[in-house]
Amino acid sequence: MRRSRALFAALIAAVALSIAPLGPSVAEDPYEINVILALTGPGTFLGTSQKASLDVLQEVVNKQGGIKGRPIKFVYYDDQTNPQLAVQLTNTIMAKKVPIILGSDLSATCRAMDPLFKNGPVEYCLSPAIYPPKGGYVFTSSVSTKDLITATIRYFHQRGWKRFARITTTDASGQDADVNVPETLALPEFKDMTVTANEHYNQTDQSVAAQMARIKATNPQALLIWAPGTPFGTALRAMKDAGLDIPTATTSANMVISQLKQYTGLIPKDGLYFQGYAHMAGLAENPQMKRAIDTFTAALKDHGLDNDVQHGMAWDPAMITVNAFRALGTNASAEQIRDWIGGQKSYAGITGIYDFKDLDPHGLAARDALIFRWDPDKTAFVVVSKFGGYL
Repeated sequence: MRRSRALFAALIAAVALSIAPLGPSVAEDPYEINVILALTGPGTFLGTSQKASLDVLQEVVNKQGGIKGRPIKFVYYDDQTNPQLAVQLTNTIMAKKVPIILGSDLSATCRAMDPLFKNGPVEYCLSPAIYPPKGGYVFTSSVSTKDLITATIRYFHQRGWKRFARITTTDASGQDADVNVPETLALPEFKDMTVTANEHYNQTDQSVAAQMARIKATNPQALLIWAPGTPFGTALRAMKDAGLDIPTATTSANMVISQLKQYTGLIPKDGLYFQGYAHMAGLAENPQMKRAIDTFTAALKDHGLDNDVQHGMAWDPAMITVNAFRALGTNASAEQIRDWIGGQKSYAGITGIYDFKDLDPHGLAARDALIFRWDPDKTAFVVVSKFGGYL
């Protein structure tokens, strides 16, 4: 009898040992979250910055226990800053029946992708320059371009720079500004402001000397350059060559320290201004937001990354996505993910307190934007306004 019991116990132990490895390997299998970014091409400075911060976020999330004990893994796809390729990659990922896709990071690529998400899955675009309909499957990062422009023009107005000129690229970002600047100037608070010149140029133009000469001739008090990436540098060089040294604001897409270091000697002495966010100034609206900012800034510091706009642009969308899965489980459907994000009214992120119920699919507004001045001597951004662009 004792022998039979011993044999039976040994058999049970052997069976247990044979199946034990299966449990942990399945439990530890990472949950993949697909991300489309511009890792090559003209948008590289955006995509590589966002990928760097997402790599850090992946580490942070997994140290926190992942999603219900399961680690996450971001799987990256390079759209080469090409809208057509972004569409192809979207279709490839959709074939895997995923509930959500993060990206891309430029308005042109997101706009090309958006129609594919009409009936799901969820897209969380990493550009602020699109305006998806409320209640749909598309969400988008940060404060909208329209609200950023409003905060910028409000800052101009409060500084007394009521006569300003514009120079804008002809791409999707520039077209967005061409709509949003006139709409902002139509607001009653800006009725005494004047655009002295409105110039345009192509992304591939090597010089905008003629446009800058025409701008200088109108004697503006300030200049708004709405051109992301390399074209921004083209405009700065033309300003320098024309001897036009006036306060200048540009899109927050250019708020990349590594990029600005390349423009040493081209920065207007009267100031270069950007739209930035709470995490860059360490400003938090409540304890939950402070914890989010502290986690973000500590993680960036540990990895030698700058606390700038592009390192922050993908952070909140990715954390919102992770927290949706934490609440719903990794078997959540696209519809469940959409409804969970769309139902958030006081989600504390690093950029602000998100309200997707009452606001648009950005979840933020002009009240969440700050104006920063670039200090080339300290290689740092210095906040110069209150929230909304007010002094």
